[in-house]
Amino acid sequence: MNTTKSALIAFVILGVNLPAGAADLVETYRAAQGQDSVFAAARSTQRAGQEKLTQGRATLLPSVNLTANSTYNDNINNIPSPVPAFNLGRQRFNSSGYGVRLVQPLFRQENWQLYTAAELQVAQSEARYKSAEQDLILRVAQAYFDVLSAQDGVDLTSAQKTAIAEQLAQAKRNFEVGSATITDTLEAQARYDLVNAQAIAAQSNLEIKERGLQQLTNAMPKNLQAIGPAFKLETPQPADAEKWVEQAQQGNLQLAVAQAGAELADKEVVRNRGGHYPTVDLVATYNQNNAGVNGGSFGTGLDTTAATVGVQLNMPLFQGGATQSKWREAEANRDRANAELESARRNVDLQTRQAYTGVLNGMSQIMALEQALKSSEKLLEASKLGQEVGVRTNLDVLNAQQQLFSTRRDLSQAKYNYLISRLKLRAATGSLAEDELALVNQSLH
Repeated sequence: MNTTKSALIAFVILGVNLPAGAADLVETYRAAQGQDSVFAAARSTQRAGQEKLTQGRATLLPSVNLTANSTYNDNINNIPSPVPAFNLGRQRFNSSGYGVRLVQPLFRQENWQLYTAAELQVAQSEARYKSAEQDLILRVAQAYFDVLSAQDGVDLTSAQKTAIAEQLAQAKRNFEVGSATITDTLEAQARYDLVNAQAIAAQSNLEIKERGLQQLTNAMPKNLQAIGPAFKLETPQPADAEKWVEQAQQGNLQLAVAQAGAELADKEVVRNRGGHYPTVDLVATYNQNNAGVNGGSFGTGLDTTAATVGVQLNMPLFQGGATQSKWREAEANRDRANAELESARRNVDLQTRQAYTGVLNGMSQIMALEQALKSSEKLLEASKLGQEVGVRTNLDVLNAQQQLFSTRRDLSQAKYNYLISRLKLRAATGSLAEDELALVNQSLH
């Protein structure tokens, strides 16, 4: 293999020979913010959740209703026997009126619980929205690196195909001149056919991963920036899993949602218990009515005006058992919410430890694979030299090539996994934001 071709394949494998204007991770995330349907739904849910506070406050404020009516009346008035029939005549007239009613709650325990619950619902919706933002960052990063990994698979199989093709050509030449057996040719041909099938599968996998990223950004990815020379390993700070778990227990957004759910369940119990309590309202009314009578023995008109102000007490006595049933239902839901909260705490603990361990193990794996890559490169050189002097066979060279390309693929995948673990660790503590994504983006070129 000549020097120019070897350098070109190396640059393709390392992913540093990209054209100018390639999209990076932050740009992809910003595109997904405006195009991802899941995040758009979360944004709408957040806007809807913000209205809960207004609705809860409204139950404590006065309500004013206006009523109006206009009625046509046609009446015939008679006095029945034993009094001699006396016809008061037929009366046709219109009556009309309007009224205003104001009700100001003075004591409604259920309404106060609705208002305080609304505050929790708003906080819960905000936590869900921020969690959706973090989830979008993770989904974009995972889809982005999946595309890069699939592209690595295409590039590696292409480079491997080229290398095996050279071995196949050399085996054929050696067989023609009698310095090798047909077995070397058959081995190289079989390995070439296998890598050719792998190249087809790699290309198919790349198309699938690109479609996955397209689902987030609504555009096919092109020229994504790959990991470059700026990539470096960073130990999580603080370097203590227990401290990360402590931060996660305080800041994890899914845990905040579960905590708000448990508090809402408590308030629901209190609210349903309030179904037994009386309500006291300030009630003020104003009514204006007018009736003009014509026909019959005489005609007359009647205007009335009435205004009232008072306090109204309502005391529930018996509701068919519904109040007690709702109370028991609320208590059961509170137990469920508390169980879900405990489950969320345990999941956060586990996820945080997994992410922290993933970062540390990822660092160790990358360093080990980097050393393995150097060893594989030396093994390939030694195998080729051994083949030239007759102490290594063509199969030895093919196996060394396979080991080298597999190590390169595993090293690239380990780097992607390490970067994802860094993001997951931040997400576990509720601190994952675009600035953290920008730090990961610095590893790209």
